[in-house]
Amino acid sequence: MAGALQQLKILDLTSLWPGPLATMVLADLGAEVLRVDALDRPDMLRFVPPLAADGQAAMWHMVARNKRSIGLNLKSAAGRQLFQELLQTYDIVVEQFRPGVLDRLGVGYAAMSAACPQLIWCAITAFGQSGPLRDRPGHDINFLALSGAAHHMGGRGGAPHPWTTVAGDTAGGTWPAVAGILAAVLHRGATGQGQFVDISMADGALFFNAMPAAAALAGASPDQAEHGVLGGDSAYGYYTTRDGRWLSMAALEPKFWADFCAAVERPDLLDWPGATPEEQHALRRELAAIFASKTWAEWRDHFANVPCCVEVVLDTAEALAAPQVAARGMVASLPQPGGGTLLQLGNPVHLRATPPSLRSAARVPGADTDSVLRELGKSDVEIATLRAGGAVGSEGE
Repeated sequence: MAGALQQLKILDLTSLWPGPLATMVLADLGAEVLRVDALDRPDMLRFVPPLAADGQAAMWHMVARNKRSIGLNLKSAAGRQLFQELLQTYDIVVEQFRPGVLDRLGVGYAAMSAACPQLIWCAITAFGQSGPLRDRPGHDINFLALSGAAHHMGGRGGAPHPWTTVAGDTAGGTWPAVAGILAAVLHRGATGQGQFVDISMADGALFFNAMPAAAALAGASPDQAEHGVLGGDSAYGYYTTRDGRWLSMAALEPKFWADFCAAVERPDLLDWPGATPEEQHALRRELAAIFASKTWAEWRDHFANVPCCVEVVLDTAEALAAPQVAARGMVASLPQPGGGTLLQLGNPVHLRATPPSLRSAARVPGADTDSVLRELGKSDVEIATLRAGGAVGSEGE
């Protein structure tokens, strides 16, 4: 079945996490994605453990799926010429360089869009193309730090806890890039004109902190760790079980709270006063005692059929093995070129008529160089000349 985005052809110049994950989402949905790999600068994600059987990182295998690869040297005149030729067909570019890097090579948006007015160019950077921090580098926790989100990620008096989920990169970079590209595609469909999509991971991280930001903009006092309805001044939160694991409690609405009180046989909690933080903290102590009376597994079974927004906290392996995840197809098996299969995370965008698909495993850098050049009309002699001159290549040459 053809994917929903089969009409899109994308050049992917990104590396590491936010950009490759964004183009993976689009490729799963049918877009034809061609990775442009610089063979003198390997993607560091490929070396992050755990490694698959071929020695490449499992994370890289996931974000590189459903994509072809050309090894292209943009520092050479012939490589830059090939890049311009590719833009006649691949009219969406996603890149993750600091502002100005590609402009200095002569292949930035300004130069390329002059020849290709339909070009959509998405640049994912730390702080965007404008502002006093535009040239500053950054990583996930830097964006969370500057967005205010990290301020309420720790306990009272404690340092913020780093999240290994890289929320700043994913929520701040990947998903805004996907949304921006698709918005630009709709605009191009209506007008014939492409445009520049400026994605700042710091902007996206600030939007990730949207609820506290909305309150602050309305004049609320600065947020603090473990304060507020969602931070500790209500029953909402995490509680320790008898065996030292955790439960999540989010029974805020009256219906859910009533169902919870009935489930734990504590009708006296139903009308607990909660007008002040002190009263809510006393309630939390009551709940802590209740949850400490049973093990994690006992509470899991106890609440299995009680729809009151109480769930056990799973580790990642447990989450991936959950029946709900299996039912949604969020873990898939992808055959590998050398034999065997590799389990990967599925795509969270579920389209019923044109569902996402895992069609091909990750290709090593430059694996499709010759076939892509032939599609551009290059002869075997021309391809050999380009290889000899260092304009193109494949890993291992």
